[in-house]
Amino acid sequence: MWNEAQLDEALSAPDSGLIKDFKALDGDIMILGAGGKIGPTLAAMAKNAVEQSGCKRRVIAVSRFSDPFAVKLFEAKQIECIPCDLTNPDEIARLPKVKNIIYMAGRKFGTSGAECETWEMNAAVPAYVTRHFEDARYVVFSTSNIYPFAACASGGNTEDVPPSPIGEYAISCLGRERIFEYAAKHFGAKVVQFRLSYAIDLRYGILYDICNWIMNGKSVPLAVPAFNCVWQRYVNEVALRSLLIASENVEILNVTGPELVSVRYAATRLGQLLGREVKFEGEEGERGILCNSSRCVRLFGYPDMGLEEMMQKQAEWVLGGGRQLNKPTHFEESKGKF
Repeated sequence: MWNEAQLDEALSAPDSGLIKDFKALDGDIMILGAGGKIGPTLAAMAKNAVEQSGCKRRVIAVSRFSDPFAVKLFEAKQIECIPCDLTNPDEIARLPKVKNIIYMAGRKFGTSGAECETWEMNAAVPAYVTRHFEDARYVVFSTSNIYPFAACASGGNTEDVPPSPIGEYAISCLGRERIFEYAAKHFGAKVVQFRLSYAIDLRYGILYDICNWIMNGKSVPLAVPAFNCVWQRYVNEVALRSLLIASENVEILNVTGPELVSVRYAATRLGQLLGREVKFEGEEGERGILCNSSRCVRLFGYPDMGLEEMMQKQAEWVLGGGRQLNKPTHFEESKGKF
């Protein structure tokens, strides 16, 4: 199996499409909320792509930098880091104004019982940011949770499906999207709403959650019968390339794998790879938060790693004792409580 350095390298390797796009992109790049689950390898990919494109531009990571593993990667890649508490408008006001922003700041876990903190991070912080950067290009990380539950036979929600969020977390995420939409309408910002559905990093993700249940002898719930997931390297690449499609009209992009994956199938296959018995819980449901990623695939191509290879690597990681982030996805949650 990969060690952690090899995993980070795999997740941050740009392909020729990104390098070509970076030659056409103007301006520096800032990743706001860069210290989270996806930010470190996305920032590393941006730095790699800048170097390989031969274009001189700054790649700036902004975060509280509380995770030492993320800090180590930033230092190894010589990525410029600016510590900042994004809930403080005065600290935001000191950030250099750049043209290209990957916006990754957000709160999900711990929402129940602390809803006001979630609203501050997911709706108030975007207001502070957009008033400082005004007419920047933004790729705004959002979530498929803002969509209604869809039947598996539907093929998943397309970007044309109106939002219908369930629970305070999902509603606050729609609030974040609306703040950036306001910035596009009133400040000249160019925006992509990047509706991500479950990245796979091996240290966290739906496949890790299912493996964890199996390894601990817990039953795999079936009430939410299917899911989407996608290799995180592809997520990083599409996010960076999406800077070139940002628009004052606000682009919406579902980002996930092209398959709707059966929970029963995934658990059964992962059980085989892990050499463990799989137990299931509850009746198999009919609907889930499912996305159709055909537009993303048309614009940026298919993900470079498919479901079977992701499951094989996930099982290797778990059996090899790879580090986990202890951040379950709660994809099985149907009431919107996180």
